[in-house]
Amino acid sequence: MSSLTGTLDKSLPVPVGTQLFGLIQFGIALGELVAGFRLPSVRDLASHLGIAPMTVSTVYADLRKIGLIEARPGSGTFVASLVKEDRGRASAMRKVQKKVDALFAEAESMGLAPADIAALVSARVARGRAVQERPLSLVMVGNFIETTTVYAERVTAYLGLSDTITVTTFSALQEGAQFPQPADICLTHANRRGEVEAFAPQGVPVVGLSYIPSEETRARLASLDPEAHVCVVSVFAEFMALMKPGVLRFAPHVAEIDVRMIDDPALEQVLNWADVVIYASGLETTLLPRLPEGRDVFEYRHVPDPHSIRTTLLPVLERLRAGLPHQEEAL
Repeated sequence: MSSLTGTLDKSLPVPVGTQLFGLIQFGIALGELVAGFRLPSVRDLASHLGIAPMTVSTVYADLRKIGLIEARPGSGTFVASLVKEDRGRASAMRKVQKKVDALFAEAESMGLAPADIAALVSARVARGRAVQERPLSLVMVGNFIETTTVYAERVTAYLGLSDTITVTTFSALQEGAQFPQPADICLTHANRRGEVEAFAPQGVPVVGLSYIPSEETRARLASLDPEAHVCVVSVFAEFMALMKPGVLRFAPHVAEIDVRMIDDPALEQVLNWADVVIYASGLETTLLPRLPEGRDVFEYRHVPDPHSIRTTLLPVLERLRAGLPHQEEAL
């Protein structure tokens, strides 16, 4: 948490509350703040950042509204689960355990040994494996159709040969576009899962994935000339505070970095000053035509975190292939 809040920059033309909201959102999206992580109290965080407690309280309230954090009475405030169906898992397991105990007791009363029940369970598991390759239809929701398509291609490497994945955007859904069908499961950014749940058909689980900088982005940043003047262009105000630290994470040797919003009136002047321009995904058509000739330019691109795919998405896919009910339905 301190690594994220340490990037709060009061000199930026973005309210500190907006920055803090974006920092926590982005921290969840990138897997920096994992499900179950305990956030500082309003008073402690306000004191640490040197801002008004009301600002922190408002940010926390806004994050709770979209389902990214949750308050646990007597315990504090925590990052919420990124997979809606994970909630209640422990309770469901306890209920199943009781049924298993009752099954073994009934089997013993009928003269069956535990090994006999184990053999039946093994046979049932084997039948489940036989249907694991049932093709699934996935929907991925992102900010821009081009980048979301690239993200979907990354996820495809982890899917079955017969699985399909369709892409759409937040704006398309907000403007009334029909949710793609068929849909067995929906994927989106971890920090926007709550928004997508409002559009997904009932019963379709929504999984929030974390993202990391792509291999190409990391390599390009590491190879920057230490003497280069670097301009970083952002599209979302709430993520502006993270852009410079994101560059410095892989290019700590670069001293001259200026971060600007795409609609900043002074952007043209900064672009003329810069030797290297790094832009956020989605700015290709609005920024590139404005660049002076001779500028080294590249996208700060993210990709789905493989660890997030393996630990968050794949277990849900296995349950769907096996025909098992969602956790919430099993309660």
